[in-house]
Amino acid sequence: MCIMASCLSPNWSVFDIDQSQTLQVAVQEAHARSQPLAIRGGGSKTFYGRQTPACDLLDLGGHRGIIDYAPNELFITLRAGTSLQALEAQLAEAGQMLPFEPPHFGPAATIGGTLACGFSGPRRPYAGSARDMVLGMRILNGQGEILRFGGQVMKNVAGYDVSRLMVGALGTLGVLLEVSLKVLPRPDSTVTLVWPMDPVTAVQRMNDWAGQPLPLSSTAYDGEHLYIRLSGTGSAVRAAQTRLGGERLPDAEAAAFWVALREQRNDFFQGDAPLWRLAVAPATPPLPLGDQTLIEWGGGQRWLRGALDATALRQLAAEHGGHATLFRGGNRRGEVFHPLAPPLLAIQQRLKAAFDPRGILNSGRLYATL
Repeated sequence: MCIMASCLSPNWSVFDIDQSQTLQVAVQEAHARSQPLAIRGGGSKTFYGRQTPACDLLDLGGHRGIIDYAPNELFITLRAGTSLQALEAQLAEAGQMLPFEPPHFGPAATIGGTLACGFSGPRRPYAGSARDMVLGMRILNGQGEILRFGGQVMKNVAGYDVSRLMVGALGTLGVLLEVSLKVLPRPDSTVTLVWPMDPVTAVQRMNDWAGQPLPLSSTAYDGEHLYIRLSGTGSAVRAAQTRLGGERLPDAEAAAFWVALREQRNDFFQGDAPLWRLAVAPATPPLPLGDQTLIEWGGGQRWLRGALDATALRQLAAEHGGHATLFRGGNRRGEVFHPLAPPLLAIQQRLKAAFDPRGILNSGRLYATL
């Protein structure tokens, strides 16, 4: 086991602030008064989820610091208010990374906010999601009780599923205090290839290549060109590049392309039109939704722009084994996530009652009844 002092940058101590007790007292007082709380880390993801009435703020931005980092064991434990920028810089010093390549959506993004939203980036289909990388958590429930679930290594699975429940729950089940995550070495070599292509062929190629022993690390189709990123050992990447062909993007241009896609900075995401995210079976053919479509994750993630009919869009997504989310813009007071089937909604409501009996934690942010 690596002790923290030997693993961390010498300057990391200035970021180490434990506010667990202060946060616990704040939640206990809110519970006693049945006072709703809005949980915030860096504030970079306030656009996501339902818009709820103004209430008291529980700010986790100052609760930060790496508690334990063992590069040889491939795990890191840190406080939820730790910024993604600082975390990724620390991992990079050891030649490692977060496998799920999370988007930041702003310089103040925190690891707690990222996990609460369940966000993963371009590498997600090939390296795993944010939820897959969670080894354990320490949380505050709605009564101000500190609970610990899971562990620090993959073989310790006690309470594993409970930790993963918090990923994507938007803080409605608990306040994230600490998280333990699996990390991976950065690949030795990375190459991006591009082809001009029609949408039907692009979806077919992404699915065909996903079933072959290729070092894929991301795919994207912008309506005119298919982009494939290969990552791994130099020999594996070179062999795959020779096999697939295509035009190689210069390294700097390729890196900028994937960052812009991850952070939604490219032209497709600009403007005020509502942004929809569809998760569907990867082999789903191009959907009849007009030209404002961008495809990621080997065909499994489809982005759409425009004032589309929510009911029809969600029905279409369900027909293809998936769901539709109003990701940005549009009516944030209505339901922005795909409606839950009654049995699943009942389970969610029981979980909410168990973790937050007075409904004070981000209530209504996920669904109106949660």
